[in-house]
Amino acid sequence: MIISNSPHTHSGNSIQKNMRRVIYALIPAYLVALYFFGLGALIVSLTCMVSCVVFEYVIQKFMLKREPTICDCSALLTGLLLSFNLPSNLPWWMAVLGAAFAIGIGKMVFGGLGNNPFNPALTGRVFLLISFPAAMTTWPRPIPLSMHYLDAETGATPLAYIKEIAQLKVDATSSATAIKEATQAIGQVPDYLQLLIGNIGGSMGEICALALLIGGIYLICTKTITWHIPVSILATVAIFTWILHAHNPLIMADPLTHILTGGLLLGSIFMATDYATSPMTHWGQIIYGVGIGLITVIIRVWGNYPEGMSFAILIMNGVTPLINNYIKPKPFSKL
Repeated sequence: MIISNSPHTHSGNSIQKNMRRVIYALIPAYLVALYFFGLGALIVSLTCMVSCVVFEYVIQKFMLKREPTICDCSALLTGLLLSFNLPSNLPWWMAVLGAAFAIGIGKMVFGGLGNNPFNPALTGRVFLLISFPAAMTTWPRPIPLSMHYLDAETGATPLAYIKEIAQLKVDATSSATAIKEATQAIGQVPDYLQLLIGNIGGSMGEICALALLIGGIYLICTKTITWHIPVSILATVAIFTWILHAHNPLIMADPLTHILTGGLLLGSIFMATDYATSPMTHWGQIIYGVGIGLITVIIRVWGNYPEGMSFAILIMNGVTPLINNYIKPKPFSKL
């Protein structure tokens, strides 16, 4: 390696600064979650953030015998993202278990920040989903400034209604009851405005598309992330679901509904763009994003689970080393 003589310029970026920018970008969505879910959102988010910081400190200090790096804000961000993927009525001890798995297994077992092959927050979320499926799929209804926590009123998410409608319409040709139930389910699907502002059921971080888009624009404008991963995911989902909707509009939801519902925006902007688990090159990032979009739609449309973003990102996290191996930038001497 040939290094030029000083002076050198520094971009001014650092791990801490980038982590803080992502946290800042999440503030609009967090405020919306606090407004619609109230006390429950506050308890779950604080539990996840504090637990992640504590677990990282304890593991580094007492198990790995090295200087803790909790001041870089990465553990705090992991806790916030984990809480965004959870129901606001999740018992606090489950949130603690999810944080322990996210930090201990998803991050520190591989050597800490930058060495983890899978997104830690999603690792914790999938662990909780597998371990406590009932609690992780019981969604509280949005009640502005609610003081309810464990006893919050629950209901289905928009994606669950869409899944139910599709199944009922398949059966509607031979069942009058199915037609009636499908009609009732259609009435429960929020319109575009509700999806945009967040007056819907779901996990804390997926309810307000507008807040997530504001955060994404901030991250792109500050060059914390590039457009390649979010745009490739959203474009793939839009094209794929448009084809399906055009083929069978009575059963398949339209592209805009798919984009505004579930964890698609949260995942494509804040989770899939994780530096350690996404490809290095722009072309690699586009391939990575297309893969996430395809897998997400496949799970949503043909899988038993109405949401597939978390699984799609983790699957493509595992493919990232292969993408990096085949999609490489040209050496400087050959440019």
